[in-house]
Amino acid sequence: MAGEPDAALRNQVINTIRFLAVDAVERAKSGHPGTPMALAGPTFELWDRFLRFDPTDPSWPLRDRFVLSAGHASMLQYALLHLFGYGLSLDDLRNFRQLGSPTAGHPEYGHAPGVELTTGPLGQGFAHGVGMALAAKLTEARFARDGEGPGRHFVYGICSDGDLMEGISAEAGSLAGHWGLGNLIYLYDDNRITIDGSTDLSFSEDVAKRFDAQRWHVEHVAEEDVNGLCAAIERARSETERPSLLVCRTTIGIGSPNKAGTSSAHGAPLGGDEVALTKEALGWPKEPEFYVPDEVRAYFAERIETKRKERAAEDARLAGWRDRNSELASQWDDFRARRLPADLAVRLAEGLEDREAATRKHSNEIIQRLAEAVPFVVGGSADLAESNLTRIKTGGDVGPAAGSLDPFVGRNIHFGIREHSMGAIANGIALDGTFLPYCSTFLIFSDYMRPAIRLAALMGVRSTFVFTHDSIFLGEDGPTHQPIEHLDALRGIPGLVVFRPADAIETAMAWCWVASQAEGPALFALTRQGLPALRRPTGFKNEDVWRGAYTVQDADGAAQVVLAGSGSEVSLCLAAASKLGAAGISARVVSLPSLELFENQSEEYRAAVFPQGVPVVAVEAARGVSLQSLVGSAGFVHGINRFGASAPAGALAEAYGFTPDALADAVREHLRKG
Repeated sequence: MAGEPDAALRNQVINTIRFLAVDAVERAKSGHPGTPMALAGPTFELWDRFLRFDPTDPSWPLRDRFVLSAGHASMLQYALLHLFGYGLSLDDLRNFRQLGSPTAGHPEYGHAPGVELTTGPLGQGFAHGVGMALAAKLTEARFARDGEGPGRHFVYGICSDGDLMEGISAEAGSLAGHWGLGNLIYLYDDNRITIDGSTDLSFSEDVAKRFDAQRWHVEHVAEEDVNGLCAAIERARSETERPSLLVCRTTIGIGSPNKAGTSSAHGAPLGGDEVALTKEALGWPKEPEFYVPDEVRAYFAERIETKRKERAAEDARLAGWRDRNSELASQWDDFRARRLPADLAVRLAEGLEDREAATRKHSNEIIQRLAEAVPFVVGGSADLAESNLTRIKTGGDVGPAAGSLDPFVGRNIHFGIREHSMGAIANGIALDGTFLPYCSTFLIFSDYMRPAIRLAALMGVRSTFVFTHDSIFLGEDGPTHQPIEHLDALRGIPGLVVFRPADAIETAMAWCWVASQAEGPALFALTRQGLPALRRPTGFKNEDVWRGAYTVQDADGAAQVVLAGSGSEVSLCLAAASKLGAAGISARVVSLPSLELFENQSEEYRAAVFPQGVPVVAVEAARGVSLQSLVGSAGFVHGINRFGASAPAGALAEAYGFTPDALADAVREHLRKG
């Protein structure tokens, strides 16, 4: 390679990376120095020789993606971002792990330029990278022609023993091999050390055989074997039908006289004395801290310019593709810009005013309309598509099930029974920036997906999580399948918008809101059981659903109580209000499709929906803790504070007090006592 460093300069470069990490961790008195020290060489070769990027434009769509699944090695990535000119300064490195610094303890998406995703929970980065690689394949299948066009980039990553111990990596690795993601290449840091000591304590499987069984291309790379590593990466790049795992033997904390190869180099600073000894052992000056030799600066300046020239050449090839495929190019631009039809809300809600069905069935019809209007929507289910009703009927399948078609031209993703990785893969698709993904399962199994949902909210990515069978009224499957605390737990995630629609109109407008947002994840909680269509007052506009709460039926005269329900409980509130009215108690009924959207409304609007001094009864066939803020001291939450039971839905409604008579009686008793 032109400009390739000689052995002496290469050694300087690698030691620069190592000691930028060591000095940053030492100054912060917190962090993980050993893994950056061990991986400085392999990661430098990957970035320098293979990774395609332009540091002046971190969001360039043709770039390769780099995933540091071993997020505890964050200073490795920050050192490279600094040296390759991404805009991280030495002061940013000096402020590692400090409040407001872009160099957080683990890589955080949106904080430092060049960080593709938030990593930290082990295994999540691995699975998100699978989603990124799948998104690239989906893009290539739709838009690339004759070996030119978008989607032909690689996803490279670093994974650790911890990543591969976490179960999510087994799920995601299985899918990557099944799909044949030849654009995915992971370097496995085989240092055989965890915080508690040697991996022998808890990890003795043959990783290579595991990935070979999952249909991956696997190679072993000896420690410090530069030529062997680069040759292995070249072979991995040529392997088009299988993802690749390169097992790189490393020594954690390499160069440290007393801590190399031990757990003490993993999760704590080396200590001042050991830093001095390590610098001496590796021939590095003890002062100044954060030292970057002039020769190293000069080398990276040259490489930055080379990377930009490579980008220019790729852009020129893309321009030729645009000229030869103008219609495809226009579609790709629409996908990337997330352009929507101006009349999307009308198209999704048209003719649904009187439709009676379960909200999962409404969602199914709306997904078909959405898929037709918005071609960049893709999604799938964890082997529950026939229950979640999330299949795009004309979309075709992704993967070998596509038959004679390109395996990546379809829109329906079969995740299998792999909820843990499904959420992370959906996030990876969203992070790619071309598609708007959704994934689905039963609400109870959001427990399996919570880390990925939380990361979606933390990153502000546009993933949509479609959960059905949202309450005890799913019936006979019993308490293991009946969510109780889940709505509260999910509403507690900052930045996540939870929709629990009550009928077809609310479902349609919730989907429209999801498609229209610039950032952030959303979640649906949909019913298994059928629901009546709501009858709304004069003056209601469909867009009122986006306020998060609105009056469905006002009281006859001054309201003595407000019944506020979500999802299936809105129709229950209407029936109970009728019984209260017959008893001389006037009740307003409020639908609450999204607590988060309502909390963002003006104080004036919130007071108009829930008038001051009028007691509020919040009704939800769940724990209902998140609704407590609506009721204050004058009202109460009519919810469920125990687990469900196996029985038909009607029997459960009677047993748990969710009939019109039971709710009306509870309200009358509360008002009598008040």
